[in-house]
Amino acid sequence: MEAALVSVATGVLKPVLGKLAALLGDEYKRFKGVRKDIRFLMDELEAMHAFLLKMSEDEDPDVQDKVWAAAVRELSYDMEDTIDDFMQNVDDKDAKPDGFIEKIKHSLGKLGKMKTRHRIGSEIHDMKKLVIEVADRNARYRTGVTISNSKNAAVDPRALAIFEHASKLVGIDEPKAEIIKMLAERASTDEQPKLVSIVGSGGMGKTTLANQVYQELKEKFECKAFVSVSRNPDIMNILRTILAEVSQGCTNTEAGSIQQLISKINDCLANKRCFVVVDDIWDEDAWNVIKFAFPMSSSGSIIITTTRINDVAKSCCSSFNGAIYTIRPLNPMHSKELFHRRLFESKEQFPSLLEKVSYEILKKCDGLPLAIIAISGLLANKERTEDLWNQVKDSIGHALERNPTVKGMMKILSLSYFDLPPHLKSCLLYMSIFSEDSIIKRQCLIRRWIGEGFIHKEDRYTAQDVGERCFNDLLNRGLIQPAETNEYGQVKSCRVHDTILDFIISKSIEENFVTLLGVPILEIVTQNKVIRRLSMQGVMQGNPLVPTPEFQKKKVATTDLVLSHARSLNVFGDSMEIPSLEEFRHLRVLDLGYQPLEDHHLENVMKLFQLRYLNLRRTGISKLPEEIGRLGCLEMLNLRNNAMEELPASVVNLRKLTHLLVDFDVKFPDGIAKMEALETLKHVSIYKQPLDFLWGLGQLKNLRNLRLFGDIEFGTEVMEECDEAILSSLHKLATQNLRSLILSESYNMCLLQEPLSLEKLTECSLEVPQVPTWVSSLRNVQQLRLSVERVEQNDLCILGALPTLLILHLSEEEDSKEKLTVGGAVGFQFLRVFIYIASSHPVDLKFVAGFMPKLEKLVLRDLRVLEGDSLDFGIIKNLPCLSTIKWVVDGDNDIVEAANTAMERAACAHPNHPTLLFTVDKLPGDFCSGRIYRTSQKPGTRE
Repeated sequence: MEAALVSVATGVLKPVLGKLAALLGDEYKRFKGVRKDIRFLMDELEAMHAFLLKMSEDEDPDVQDKVWAAAVRELSYDMEDTIDDFMQNVDDKDAKPDGFIEKIKHSLGKLGKMKTRHRIGSEIHDMKKLVIEVADRNARYRTGVTISNSKNAAVDPRALAIFEHASKLVGIDEPKAEIIKMLAERASTDEQPKLVSIVGSGGMGKTTLANQVYQELKEKFECKAFVSVSRNPDIMNILRTILAEVSQGCTNTEAGSIQQLISKINDCLANKRCFVVVDDIWDEDAWNVIKFAFPMSSSGSIIITTTRINDVAKSCCSSFNGAIYTIRPLNPMHSKELFHRRLFESKEQFPSLLEKVSYEILKKCDGLPLAIIAISGLLANKERTEDLWNQVKDSIGHALERNPTVKGMMKILSLSYFDLPPHLKSCLLYMSIFSEDSIIKRQCLIRRWIGEGFIHKEDRYTAQDVGERCFNDLLNRGLIQPAETNEYGQVKSCRVHDTILDFIISKSIEENFVTLLGVPILEIVTQNKVIRRLSMQGVMQGNPLVPTPEFQKKKVATTDLVLSHARSLNVFGDSMEIPSLEEFRHLRVLDLGYQPLEDHHLENVMKLFQLRYLNLRRTGISKLPEEIGRLGCLEMLNLRNNAMEELPASVVNLRKLTHLLVDFDVKFPDGIAKMEALETLKHVSIYKQPLDFLWGLGQLKNLRNLRLFGDIEFGTEVMEECDEAILSSLHKLATQNLRSLILSESYNMCLLQEPLSLEKLTECSLEVPQVPTWVSSLRNVQQLRLSVERVEQNDLCILGALPTLLILHLSEEEDSKEKLTVGGAVGFQFLRVFIYIASSHPVDLKFVAGFMPKLEKLVLRDLRVLEGDSLDFGIIKNLPCLSTIKWVVDGDNDIVEAANTAMERAACAHPNHPTLLFTVDKLPGDFCSGRIYRTSQKPGTRE
């Protein structure tokens, strides 16, 4: 990651070091005293930064080190605020020059070199004193007693899972049977070892499940072994353990290198059937060594791996004939059974007065076995009264942090947390700003991360690209869960499991990373009075910026808090009264989305000169302040779903603005070409814009995502002038960095000219006669959505030849009058998702073997049901990677039922047994709605 990242581990030390380095520029050559102090500060802060990074990897650091680390982090924030205040004060009444170094130069010219030297010198001297005081205080209270680094090793709760008797387990029978079946199916198809990788987040019971399968099957094998890898694996010791178990102690396991140990294991397993469980794999590197211990020629052998990380599971499967088993949470019945067993004797009745609160507690646990066990252990030590259990329910996060009965669960969650690199720890802890059960939009979350400074641009990758990677990494590790998925299988939003949310809230409070107001249990927790990130979560009704009598009770919650150093303010729900924005002088992120505002409430926003992220979505405002252009650091501005008709002229002065989201009928001012940093611009009504704007779009060399709307209300002459301007700009953008183009409403797509660089092209709401010939020039397109009047065989030839196409969404309005075949010159060699919609008529479609070889999801609407071959559904047997079929059909009930039976038969006969989602639906809009298509059904079941 880039050097200037903000981090939960190191605060803003890196940004401060960058700003101090700027002060050492040529303009300060003559200021020897200042330069000497700056170098001292940089040396001290670099050493502090290195120590804090190293300490952040320790799961149980020394208490005094933790206190010192917290002091250094707080100091770094104060130092950055001091530097920012200085630069803002010297430039407060003049036009703001761009960039930190430019401000330094400007301040020299304005105040005179002597005055500036004195001011900077005084500030730097004060910073130096603070750094020395923090260091001295730490040294002063060192006792001089050397404490051994060795600590009493805590028993890993996962290790105990292998000793749990089956009679005490709940909900284990069905997943155990499923895994045994998967192993049996794979054992009959190949001669090499068969592998199943169990994947799921911490506390889901992966180790327990793997061990139950192991206990069930191990006596059928000549050699067997159960070995744990863990987060920091000792590969030598792991291989010795495997060798000792498979050789039954007959081989010397102490001597030799890794290669020699692998060779010995291979010799032991040669021509033998073995069963090995490799538990808790954290990274691919460890598996890439361990896998060589298992001979490829070991017919009839089976391997089970467990991991929290999807990419690791895929790596395990790619080594052998493997399959992934995603472990599921306990269902409500099993959750209740496990909860009951842990609290009561088997014959004892569950008290009726505790039914409701028990249901709410189990809802928070969300089927996570570890959470249920931990909370039931906590309740076992309390009286069985509704009030006490309600207190536990309302304070589960607090209880997780404090109560020794749940330390095992905290240990497991800590393992996942401390395995993260520093920037991902910051991204994860930031999730604590969202209220429980929130659905968090992916793009919104990534842009917040960027605004906070957790992620930056890396080489040729934009900050948005890096943010996508971080989001996918957290998803891959099971630390966040997918909430909404679009029709292409892309995750559009996420949520945080309540148990993980409790954990990260605990960590955020401990590190003074986030402060929560409006969460009842946290109001009794002593939090740092100096706020860095504030999340206000309330349920009261009213305007949050206008004091009313009913708000006075809530206002007291902020009276003792220092808000002037806060970096972000996030308001959720109808919250308590928000303090005046004037108090938040150093704010970087401001989210007032969905709060009822009036235009005058935004006056103080203009004073937030460090603001990077501003969300005003659905606030009811009708205009922005004319001075909006003074927010020179602003990078993201969301104005969607408001009553705004036009943007003020000064908006083009937002030279760092990267993402601008407005409603489709908003008019832009002239001068868009000045906004050179823009990467995302949505939504633009073409025919409502001045020509200067339309011509200027082509000069936005960094623009990557653009959404355009047409409007037929305007006269032909106006439309022709606009078409000429927008086509010229699109042609320029398409040869630069434009990656995603969405065309909506009445814009004539046929006017486009070879948008060469596009990776995503979407056309909605208007059918063109056929697939335009220029589509063949889209050599980089990965996702394509087109609506045409009629699909012909030549259209499929054009689309099939696109070398990088992964997703194709094709809609046809009229009857094609011919049978369409995916074959011949039609390749689709990398296509993963194919959606074919015939909105008003049935069509014939055939797939030839060897084409669409990587297709995983097939969605068809109004497939013609004919006698003969069509009822055999040979259309799917030639798609070897197919995993999901969604078929939406409308027709005579008898024909539909016969077709469904035929499709079920074809799905069951397919080697992959793809999931079949069969729907009788007369609404064409179903495919455009973005609804989630669940794939948990077994072959042939109806959605």
